[in-house]
Amino acid sequence: MTKNSKAHLAVLGANFIFGSNYAVVKYITPSVIHPFALNVVRILVSLFLFWSLFLLKPGKIKIDRKDLPRFLLCALTGVVINQIFFIKGVSLTTSIHSSLLSLATPIFITLIAAWLLREGFTLLKFLGLLLGISGAGILVLLKDSTHTGANMLLGDTMVLINAISYAFYLVLVRPLMRKYTGIQVLRWIFTFGAMVILPFGMQQFVHTDWSVFTIWHWAGLAYVAVGATFLAYLLNVYGINGIGASATGSYIYTQPVFAAVIAIVFAGEYFSIVKLAAAILIFTGVYLVNLKKQVN
Repeated sequence: MTKNSKAHLAVLGANFIFGSNYAVVKYITPSVIHPFALNVVRILVSLFLFWSLFLLKPGKIKIDRKDLPRFLLCALTGVVINQIFFIKGVSLTTSIHSSLLSLATPIFITLIAAWLLREGFTLLKFLGLLLGISGAGILVLLKDSTHTGANMLLGDTMVLINAISYAFYLVLVRPLMRKYTGIQVLRWIFTFGAMVILPFGMQQFVHTDWSVFTIWHWAGLAYVAVGATFLAYLLNVYGINGIGASATGSYIYTQPVFAAVIAIVFAGEYFSIVKLAAAILIFTGVYLVNLKKQVN
């Protein structure tokens, strides 16, 4: 197998992990662990693994003081708000809804980049934004007949907030990625993020009844904490090195497919015509928003 093929498989694997993560999160929370307690587990495990990786492969540890405010902003948007609203939102809505709403992230990135970085905002991008928001709006207003979402409106809203926050993070982190290695950036972002998330969810973590966990619950917890955070990121880094950032980023469109198949087979959800229409609007919106960038 060629290095290029391995890179494609690595990126596909990363997005399979991300896509299946929606159903796994719903399986373990809030049934056996509170969403905020799950955030504590996720960030503690990720923090331990990123610093362990540093011990195995030492590199530059010091960061410039002038970059601290940006690191803190990235920690708030990429870890704190992102993870808190993602886990809680997914626990309240359905896997299919949350995966499709998260797909709107590239649309928000374009809007935020136009605002913060003064990037061009064309009529085509405006049309894409309008279509994407329309698709997201349909999902948010769509009622759940499968009873897998405890509070669809609140859950969908929280997933959208998560998507917007992550879009801010991806725009804010660009200068840091050019100056430091990807693992170094993540290591400090998770370190700063832990300072907020740990006090926020520690009470729920301490009161978690670990005795009710079955082997499948432990497996799900490990999947979210290790697979969907640490392993998936490493696979994406391998893919970027092999096939480039653009090709790696295009695989995000496979996530709703994986999420939908797993949710239908294992969680009793269904993919209706209305959801298909909303998905088409979001996909088209993302395509139009990025079309000009591809042409250039």
